[in-house]
Amino acid sequence: MIDPLRNQNIIFDMIGKRQYFTLHAPRQTGKTTLLHELAHRLNKEGNYISVVFSVESAGYRSITEETANSKIINSLYQACEFFLPKKFLAPKPVITKKYSLQDYLNKWATAQTKPIVLLLDEIDSLYDDVLVSVLRQLRNGFQIRPERFPSTVALVGLRDVREYKTKVRPSEASLGSGSPFNIKAKSILLGTFTKEEIAELYSQHTKDTGQIFSKEVVDRIYELTGGQPWLVNAIASEIIVEILKEDFTKKITLEYVESAKENLIQRRDTHLDSLIDKLKESRVNKVISAVINGDLVDFNTYNDDILYCRDLGIVSETNPVQISNEIYREIIPRVLTDPFQAAIGDEGKRVWYINPDGKLDMDKLLKAFQKF
Repeated sequence: MIDPLRNQNIIFDMIGKRQYFTLHAPRQTGKTTLLHELAHRLNKEGNYISVVFSVESAGYRSITEETANSKIINSLYQACEFFLPKKFLAPKPVITKKYSLQDYLNKWATAQTKPIVLLLDEIDSLYDDVLVSVLRQLRNGFQIRPERFPSTVALVGLRDVREYKTKVRPSEASLGSGSPFNIKAKSILLGTFTKEEIAELYSQHTKDTGQIFSKEVVDRIYELTGGQPWLVNAIASEIIVEILKEDFTKKITLEYVESAKENLIQRRDTHLDSLIDKLKESRVNKVISAVINGDLVDFNTYNDDILYCRDLGIVSETNPVQISNEIYREIIPRVLTDPFQAAIGDEGKRVWYINPDGKLDMDKLLKAFQKF
């Protein structure tokens, strides 16, 4: 395991300055691991009271603001029981219609002698008025922190706070000068692994088993994954567990790396399914289609659709804009052309351009293409 708080001095700087900030990253890049490590470290050091809790229980469209407040408060109280000793616990919820999250946080902070660092996960699971309400309550408490409100609030999710707006209002509408989206001092994007960090991670396996990931293997895995943490772990697991059956005497070769890549693509594990689901969004599809087709679009850092795709980890974080790693570059066109692929070969039509040995008959294929 790589230290999730490596190179994250900016987070401790935000906490020291009593600021609100957002932390966002694609799925399965280590956000929750980082949050738990951060809360436990802050509590152990003893200068802060810190809790991680999710608001996902209030993340459905039909929920009312009152019910959402109740569910969020209960989730926070349950998280406190996991992270904190009794003397630091938030008060036991006594929910009434007028009792808000802001009231609850005010009551908790007022009763404590240490500043509270609140790590609020899955913020972008909230919808419409509930999302606006939660952000407004947190923003309202900013002026009375740290004595009567959490000193620092981190909003954590897949997307930056700028993207929350698209969930609650059209781009031309306004929520006024006191917009709840003007809530954070800094936006932090959780990065991918560097090549050196992949080598460090794999070296821990070598230390435990003696089985070596050579430099050429690490280099190739970095090319395939772009350092995406889930892919980095999944490739290694596929090689060690599924292909080599945990026989640590066998050498890890480039051939095994390629086989692992193919297995992941064909199996479409949860991570890749989540990627595929995102391709259904028009904003994502528009960008990816432009990248694949070489269309001229506004590829600059102020293009919201590009930023959105970067936040999701689908395209590269730097220019030129391209699909972020080799595995994505292979699976995305497969998915986008799937309806066409399904039509090819119906009723045995495919066999005329394939030789008995299974290889393409290029002469027949090219002549047919010319005719077409």
